Amino acid sequence: MTDAPAPLSLETWLTCVDEAIVRDRQRPTKQRRQIAQTLFHHRHLNVEELHRAVRESDPTIGYATVYRTVKLLERVGLVNAGQFGDGTARYEVAIGVEDHHDHLICTRCATIVEFEDEAIEQLQKAVAKAHGFTLKAHRMDLFGLCPACQATAKA
Repeated sequence: MTDAPAPLSLETWLTCVDEAIVRDRQRPTKQRRQIAQTLFHHRHLNVEELHRAVRESDPTIGYATVYRTVKLLERVGLVNAGQFGDGTARYEVAIGVEDHHDHLICTRCATIVEFEDEAIEQLQKAVAKAHGFTLKAHRMDLFGLCPACQATAKA
């Protein structure tokens, strides 16, 4: 049995962000670091929500800066964008132990639950192999009603 990898630390994440930004021939600025730090601490935010969260710590950061930084981080592979059924792209950290997980998404209240299941991962690999595919990446999002919404639907 192998030990699980250590969780990604904020310090490691910000170092990866700075290095990726420099590789992309951009400057790692205080504002970009603040946006990356906020992304690290919050999950599944769209750009507008991220902008509101970032402005709590630095009200001078504009919407355009948040948008360009998220797109930069997505381009360099440090952030994943996902569509969770509400018509907007939502972003999350994409490295370390944060790199892969699946989602349960409530179609009523938009609650997003992350989960990992090794049996599902193995089955996906087996299906790909049976069809002659070599997996490079994958994503699984399951849509339904969360327990709270099921309860209110029955009431």
